Amino acid sequence: MNLNSVPISVLDLSFVREGDLPAQALLESKELAQLADQLGYKRFWLAEHHNMKGIASAATSVAIGYVAGATSRIRVGAGGIMLPNHAPLVIAEQFGTLESLYPGRIDLGLGRAPGTDILTARALRRDKTGGVDTFPDDVKELLNYFAPSQPNQAVHAVPGEGLEIPVLLLGSSGFSSMLAAQMGLPFGFASHFAPDHLMAALQQYRQHFQPSQYLAKPYCIVAINVIVADTDEEAQRLFTSAQQGVLALLRGRRPQMQPPIDSLEGMWNEAERVEVQRLLKYSFVGNPETVATSLRKLLEETQADELITTARIYDLNARKRSLVLLASVQPRLTR
Repeated sequence: MNLNSVPISVLDLSFVREGDLPAQALLESKELAQLADQLGYKRFWLAEHHNMKGIASAATSVAIGYVAGATSRIRVGAGGIMLPNHAPLVIAEQFGTLESLYPGRIDLGLGRAPGTDILTARALRRDKTGGVDTFPDDVKELLNYFAPSQPNQAVHAVPGEGLEIPVLLLGSSGFSSMLAAQMGLPFGFASHFAPDHLMAALQQYRQHFQPSQYLAKPYCIVAINVIVADTDEEAQRLFTSAQQGVLALLRGRRPQMQPPIDSLEGMWNEAERVEVQRLLKYSFVGNPETVATSLRKLLEETQADELITTARIYDLNARKRSLVLLASVQPRLTR
């Protein structure tokens, strides 16, 4: 890949196909990471979701270690760890261990949402006090565990202390963008599923950014859906798996990934069609030239420093083909 162009990364949700087991999804995540490593993508991230039959990356730190051990160059990390579900010390130790095993290759993206429903969030947290309201303090505590030891410090992350693992804040609203700006951390916006506040959040982050020991100037990552195939028609057909997934969520269901179909006509009503299109606004689907044109426009609008792409594609070979074709597009994407 052209080092002068905007870097592209991969966000993988370890989607479980209808009828498959999570083990197969995790195996395929490893294969995708190995291909992304070979193709020169910058990062390969996994995300924390719970109580979802269609996503296998709930134990995100474990999945990251599995992928990192199977790759050699690409950065591997969390996009993200939902910090309100965990004690900061536990995450510091987990990622300190990962960084110790795979030095210089581990990222820690942090989210404020639970990554699940209310009942499951309660089951995850048990007697842990706080939650989203303590998120800023939890982030600071976590960062302190990665810093060098201080005199009279009582609690240490071992491993973790002194490793200064890169921490990024992720979000879909202005809360995390403002916190990232105030703390001088990189910021990633989840426009792949929450498109409404992208531009406002990026503007707020850049306007209020304060340089820190972690980062000298703002760094924005924009998360998007990207499906590339040899033809526009083929890409649009592959995209129907994502559309079916969002439609199911709107109807209160969370099924495993569905195979692509020719059309969703007859499956949704007009209000549902409009809402699915809104939620998938930042989806770039087509042949390499179609996608390149759309991504250049996005970069002009957002001035993003990096794009991280996800693709709910049912067939593994089609997903691999999409990564290969997107890699051919990347050198043409500059700011």
